[in-house]
Amino acid sequence: MKRFTSLLIGCSLALAGVAMAQQPNEEASPGKKKKQGAEQTQPAQAKPGANAAKPQQTAPKQHGAMKEPGAAANERPAGKGHKAQHEPATGAGTGTDVSGQPAASAMPGTEHQAEQHGKGMKGHAAKTSPAATPAAAASAAPPVSAGTQSKGQVNAAAGAKNKPDPQKVQQIKAQHTNFRAQARPQQVPAVTFNQNYRIQGSESWQGPQYEVFRSYRPERHDEGWYRSHYPRVELIGGGYYYWNNGYWYPAWGYSPAAEYYAYDGPIYVGQRAEPPDRVIADVQAELQEMGYYKGEVDGLLGPLTREALAAYQADQGLAATASIDEPTLDSLGMS
Repeated sequence: MKRFTSLLIGCSLALAGVAMAQQPNEEASPGKKKKQGAEQTQPAQAKPGANAAKPQQTAPKQHGAMKEPGAAANERPAGKGHKAQHEPATGAGTGTDVSGQPAASAMPGTEHQAEQHGKGMKGHAAKTSPAATPAAAASAAPPVSAGTQSKGQVNAAAGAKNKPDPQKVQQIKAQHTNFRAQARPQQVPAVTFNQNYRIQGSESWQGPQYEVFRSYRPERHDEGWYRSHYPRVELIGGGYYYWNNGYWYPAWGYSPAAEYYAYDGPIYVGQRAEPPDRVIADVQAELQEMGYYKGEVDGLLGPLTREALAAYQADQGLAATASIDEPTLDSLGMS
């Protein structure tokens, strides 16, 4: 019993000694505990924006972090409060707005004012700048409608169609150097002599170049009469024609056996007195090239040729004589 009591007392003394040994160590490091507590509280106090009521504590940090103009807008994290500084009123990658001012300037203690200023500058640039970017200028231009384009294309095509090609004209004239027309009464019916015939509509064709059409009256004479009045009378395409001052006219009555005429009226050929069938063939080929004439090149001034002439003359603003006159031959480049 005494032995057990001694052991119990010894253990108690040992435990007391251990407790006494640990107590000085804990009391000897109060600074350490305080330092650890300071380390735990210091980050919370150093966070920017944690104490909004004391801007003087955050101002030095902002001032020290300020960079070149435009750097703050490009490098600052995209927070909810900086959305206005990141949105376009700035040139791409330049950090400046369209008026040349810095996109964002973080002045000490004026973060909220800078944000509002950025919003104001954005609205000002949108109102006063004529075009922030070339793409914006292009999108602001009025669109061209498809109808306008189609109309422009049609007019351009008509202009190209109505314009004779001088080189082609020379080729056509060279091809018809030895051209001779033949009578074709089945394809192109002949007209008949009518002393009272007048060229329809000629009274409204103004100008001296149309006088021969206004004054034309069919006449019937024998061969001797024609020979005594005109130096040239020739058989052309089944009928006799006489030449007078740039025009060929039907010589009605010259030979009753050769009176095939596809048209009763003057045909202008110019002062060189080229045969009328050759000039008619040149005109037919040229109108064919431009899409007006759909018939054959036969040297006869028949209904299809006259329709093509009238259409071309109307497009050129000429009197629609449906015949080969001086203005038309000049317009075709064949005079």
